[in-house]
Amino acid sequence: MIGSKITSANKYSALVCPVDFVKIDENRVRGVAFFVVLLALAYIVSGSAIVIVLLLADFALRAFNFNTYSPLALVSGFGVRQAGLTPNPVDRAPKRFAAFMGIVFLSAILVLSLAGFVLSAKIIAAVLVLFASLESFLGFCAGCYVYTFLGRIKNRN
Repeated sequence: MIGSKITSANKYSALVCPVDFVKIDENRVRGVAFFVVLLALAYIVSGSAIVIVLLLADFALRAFNFNTYSPLALVSGFGVRQAGLTPNPVDRAPKRFAAFMGIVFLSAILVLSLAGFVLSAKIIAAVLVLFASLESFLGFCAGCYVYTFLGRIKNRN
């Protein structure tokens, strides 16, 4: 991430979001989040670690700027084009940060699942569903809140 942007006037409640001045279509991002919801729910119902491995690979592609190879981004882009939605440009950096956080969540889910802690893995998957649902259905990205929180922890040390 190149920089940060403060999104509120009050320094104690201000959100600090990563910025890189590269624009992406929010409609496509929300579509990807919708598919994340569906796949994470599929994991919760089936318990299949394969679903988590596929999600983890897709999150890694998007986090490391290989969106053109991300199956979820490709399917979402197709859906956005077919729906004729007008592009809504937003900065890419908060979405990449959220993808990195998704990698953390999915890695924890995979390790817990393979270690036999299926209930714990499914609880974390439910949190992933919550965050992806907020992004998909409400356009609310929790990434800036987590980024701000981590920045405050870092500045205390």
